[in-house]
Amino acid sequence: MSGLHIYDGPLARPETADTKMKLIASLTSPYARKVRIVLAEKKIDCPIQVDVPWDAASAVPSYNPLGKVPVLELDDGMTLYDSRVIVEYLDNISPVSRLIPEGNRQAILTRRWEALADGVVDALVAIVLEQRRPAEKQMPEWIARQHEKIERALARLSADLGERAWCHGDGYGLADIAVGCCLCYLDFRLPALDWKTLYPNLEALRVKLSARPSFIDTAPPEN
Repeated sequence: MSGLHIYDGPLARPETADTKMKLIASLTSPYARKVRIVLAEKKIDCPIQVDVPWDAASAVPSYNPLGKVPVLELDDGMTLYDSRVIVEYLDNISPVSRLIPEGNRQAILTRRWEALADGVVDALVAIVLEQRRPAEKQMPEWIARQHEKIERALARLSADLGERAWCHGDGYGLADIAVGCCLCYLDFRLPALDWKTLYPNLEALRVKLSARPSFIDTAPPEN
């Protein structure tokens, strides 16, 4: 199941009834998955145009000059990128299931979780791209540096989570979505990394999040 339009409640129409948006995304992108989960949690109806930036015929650069997904195209043709900008926009246009808390300090702390989780994904993507190069051109020291970033970040995420049920505050929010996407992407791209034994609290969080419909419906395709 792709999960592009699976919602179990009334759909929110952002800003006005005639506002139309479109999400340009790859189904394997963890950044795009974060946005798709936010759309589902906030019950916002938004069609998805699947596009892989690495494909020669990709239209992504026409939406985002950086050639990256996700991109949110608004009804007036304006495009928003990257994922952090998009999720903040989505959280503000609909009152359903607020994911970023009120108050500057609480919001900033949530975005701190998101920045660290996204940083792990950045390092993972760097490893994947480097390993796609011919073996003789790969830089082992570059790959090792990315692994070090991941290991330090996971240690910090685990320490900050501690024994709490959720990453920030007393309930589910954007911090959990970002960390969940990060941990699931670790499983998807770097299954040999034994982080679950080292950080059982992060694994417990991943298992709990993976059972949510929004995570189930946005899981990357197996092939």
